[in-house]
Amino acid sequence: MKPIWIVDDDESIRWVLEKALARENLATKSFANARDAIAALEFETPQVLVSDIRMPGDSGLDLLQLVKSRFPGLPVIIITAFSDLDSAVAAFQGGAFEYLAKPFDIDKAVELIRRALDESLRETSVESGPSETPEILGQAPAMQEVFRAIGRLSQSNVTVLITGESGSGKELVARALHKHSPRASQPFIALNTAAIPKDLLESELFGHERGAFTGAQTTRRGRFEQAENGTLFLDEIGDMPFDLQTRLLRVLSDGHFYRVGGHQPLKANVRVITATHQNLEQRVREGLFREDLYHRLNVIRLRLPSLRERREDIPILVRHFLVQSAKQLGVEAKRMSDATLQFLSGLDLPGNVRQLENLCNWITVMAPGQTVEVKDLPLELTQEQGSATNAPAPAEHYAPVQHHGTVMAIPVPEAGHHATAGSPDAWLGLLEAQAATMLSGGQQEVMAVLGRQFESALIRTALKHTHGRKNDAAVRLGIGRNTITRKIAELGIDGAKDD
Repeated sequence: MKPIWIVDDDESIRWVLEKALARENLATKSFANARDAIAALEFETPQVLVSDIRMPGDSGLDLLQLVKSRFPGLPVIIITAFSDLDSAVAAFQGGAFEYLAKPFDIDKAVELIRRALDESLRETSVESGPSETPEILGQAPAMQEVFRAIGRLSQSNVTVLITGESGSGKELVARALHKHSPRASQPFIALNTAAIPKDLLESELFGHERGAFTGAQTTRRGRFEQAENGTLFLDEIGDMPFDLQTRLLRVLSDGHFYRVGGHQPLKANVRVITATHQNLEQRVREGLFREDLYHRLNVIRLRLPSLRERREDIPILVRHFLVQSAKQLGVEAKRMSDATLQFLSGLDLPGNVRQLENLCNWITVMAPGQTVEVKDLPLELTQEQGSATNAPAPAEHYAPVQHHGTVMAIPVPEAGHHATAGSPDAWLGLLEAQAATMLSGGQQEVMAVLGRQFESALIRTALKHTHGRKNDAAVRLGIGRNTITRKIAELGIDGAKDD
């Protein structure tokens, strides 16, 4: 990891930040003016840059402008005085990650630098590497198995059947298999058999001779001929009509086929990769798919996991799609808050990676700010998550608990198993269960997170009982009027009114 740069003409500020970051095992490099930092940028770059706004010579805003023009993904934190509001506004307009107001609390400064560092590392993970778009993104163990399989099959011409839910990236895997095979320099031809009408599918696959049917005014090459010496990817193979399955089996068996209306056999030197979201074994049992074709296709099966099985990849995919979408539209890439990433990671997303990509395109166009919060997501997502319920397991039911905007199902023991849902202390069991879940999952600041939720629940309930009258609610709760006003603003509670 690259060092954090500190640019400030005040030696005491440089010293304090250096010592504080050293205690966090973070490397630093300091500059007494912007000119020296600009000169150093010719040869190296920091992971995060922290700069004072007012210095002799070039200002921090000058440095910010240069950095953003050359290294747009580099987070810059501007140090400014409390009284210098115009400078703070200018810093944000110039693309600063955040600003520190003097005099600042050193612990809060380190926390802010940590956040910028995390953002920088995330951006690096997406934007480093080769300039061309990665074939497939994924760090989850299930995806590592897929990558290993692609590697093992790279020098093989064997037929591969890719299974997985719609939108999980089956065509990307097929393209990766082709790209890393000896046929990489030859055509990759993809055909979704479910998207072609039955009457036209045979001609699409095998081509047709002139005059073979009404409208066939010229000879047409089919996908097998177009993919000669390369790879033919047949998506949604489970939807292929039964009679065409016979013709496909013949091609796979002896490597020959006929155009529609043709009498001359054509030789096919094509690697066939197929994919389906359906259960082919079940379709064989139902008589909808030929068993001999199934065995011919199922030489090597590669199962692609759903997004629900690789939730840890959602933040990586989100950042990649936001950068990709921003480049296409020529705008600055938006970023997700930690709470929003956690919320998305808790969604089922039945459309898988395709749905997530479409969501990121929507966010790039529709989300109001550069940092996307849960409230900025499409309403159907937040409503769906809020109303979702899980099937109960025996001897317990589930209660929804909100965690960072995500409604989580926490098991509540039934009667005879500690506290019941209706007992006065049932909420303590829920609290303990939620705390245990968060702690075991490595969640940070558990006390602060649960404390906010506890306060929010109390205030919302009190406001409901007082029909939104906040002063009356404050009296009921035993807190001051100023306190409840501040808490309502901090927690984003709606529906409150003055008595």
